[in-house]
Amino acid sequence: MSEPNIMLSDFLGYTLAGTRPAANERDGTCANAQVRWSWQDDGVLLLEPVSRETGGPTRSVLASAGIHGDETAPIELLSYLVRDLAAGEAALGCRLLVILGNIDAMRDGNRYRDDDLNRLFSGRYREVPHSHEAPRAAALEEAAQRFFAAASGGAGARWHIDMHTAIRASAFEQFALLPHTGEAFSRAMFEWLGDARISAVLLHTTKGNTYSHFTAQACGAQACTLELGKVRPFGENDLARFAGADEALRRLVAGTIGPAHGPMPRVFTVIGQITKQSDAFELFVTKEVPNFTPFAQGTLLARDGQYRYFVQHDEERIVFPNPTVKPGLRAGLMVVETTDETLARLA
Repeated sequence: MSEPNIMLSDFLGYTLAGTRPAANERDGTCANAQVRWSWQDDGVLLLEPVSRETGGPTRSVLASAGIHGDETAPIELLSYLVRDLAAGEAALGCRLLVILGNIDAMRDGNRYRDDDLNRLFSGRYREVPHSHEAPRAAALEEAAQRFFAAASGGAGARWHIDMHTAIRASAFEQFALLPHTGEAFSRAMFEWLGDARISAVLLHTTKGNTYSHFTAQACGAQACTLELGKVRPFGENDLARFAGADEALRRLVAGTIGPAHGPMPRVFTVIGQITKQSDAFELFVTKEVPNFTPFAQGTLLARDGQYRYFVQHDEERIVFPNPTVKPGLRAGLMVVETTDETLARLA
């Protein structure tokens, strides 16, 4: 089997091995010459239908995973998608850029080496020039910009699905986060999330430095971050648990998405965050508390010197509680449910 065929049949293994194709083997065709592929960088692979050269599809989809190196289930799903597209066993009806994010951390089995890669986008990597993750953040920004620069600017033509897994359990095993852009949220995205059997959606209300924030703001993509289950080592994932998201992504890539197949998810809007200010920080949430656990008004959740976080609303839920982050970073998001009003305003 030639090296490019090995790359396409096991994109994950090929990438983790550090293999790089020779200069004359960085593009070709597969799927009985119906798909053109181009290796662009470590863990970055472009696939396009050959039919596009004669006026084919206009949708462009960026599918990424492994921005955190220990979030293995979606990494495996993407590698299998590449395999099936290359073999002609999955349909490709769009331009598709597949990205495996923090490869060194994936090899280590760790979330990251120096800095959380998903906090370094929108140029924030320049603030930590000596970080191991900084060059990768710059490279992934460039890959996204190059990909979307050649994309159609029409409504619904640009998509980014960034797949993750959560550190802890969740009241909603599979949920999504949508970046804040100042624009109305997309009905098409919510319907796709329903099709993917995503139970809940978290809406950001300020700009951030995640990869999906970057592609939404800098590239005009309909972008989301998916949280699929819990962190596990490679080979220990029950991928059948994520069949809804996998099948929905495959339909999106095939260009066969239509009316939503599942119920619309519940919606929660960020109303505040708990910030770790120093090493004296205390978070009164145990490791066993799942994401989206509700707390009643008046509950003290965090303390750091003179800083206190008390629940202000009748009920607030905590997402991503993590007291081990570096000082200055988010140690938890606080959200309230806004399902009815959000779904009524979808564009």
